[in-house]
Amino acid sequence: MRLTGNTVLISGGASGIGLALAERFLRNGNKVIICGRRPEKLMEAKEKFPELHTIVCDISAEEGRKDLYNRVTSTFPTMNVLVNNAGIQQRINLLDASMDWDYYRQEITANLEAPIHLSMLFIQHLTRQQKASIINVTSGLAFTPPAWVPIYGATKAALHSFTMSLRLQLSDTDVEVIEVAPPAVNTDLGGVGLHTFGAPVDDFAQAVFKGFEAEEKEIGFGSSLNVLRASRDMLDTIAQQNWDSFKK
Repeated sequence: MRLTGNTVLISGGASGIGLALAERFLRNGNKVIICGRRPEKLMEAKEKFPELHTIVCDISAEEGRKDLYNRVTSTFPTMNVLVNNAGIQQRINLLDASMDWDYYRQEITANLEAPIHLSMLFIQHLTRQQKASIINVTSGLAFTPPAWVPIYGATKAALHSFTMSLRLQLSDTDVEVIEVAPPAVNTDLGGVGLHTFGAPVDDFAQAVFKGFEAEEKEIGFGSSLNVLRASRDMLDTIAQQNWDSFKK
């Protein structure tokens, strides 16, 4: 992947992994656009990194995604890198799923529907660029089903599958497709304080850029690196061990 001279759009770029990637894209001489639902978080990110361009957008809504596409392609016609990073994680007890369906549907929409739709919206634009990339942020939990966050794991597994299909369909174009599969990273995903045991976000982002530089198409880190090519038996064992550990 070309590391400099890009125009990069990052969904969910105002905090966590998205902001850490935005910072490194800026350092490498790229123009960076971040989008998110909350204007105050976007403002905080811009105060920290004034070079950022921000767009308020709700990617959980179809019209919000279409509006984002129209605004980006008209204002930033050289945009050539799409980073589908935005997502949510909800701990769900399937034996007591008492919330309205809309609560659970939000996770499916944010984690799966939105990145698929955004990829499809931007494909024709990206094929017209000299060098372009679609980067989908999945999870190590796409490979080892996480029973405590069952919808999250299912959406990330589906996004992994879509990313592989997308890579094959675009293999004859100048658009490369990269999957970034984080382990647990110390961010506020799922709620404040739930991932303090995770990898430092800066260390993870640094490893991702080393993967970009090495032209890797699937990039993991720590525990997620170990599962990218693991056997089915090993994945089953890890999934059971993780669930047993969580219950304790």
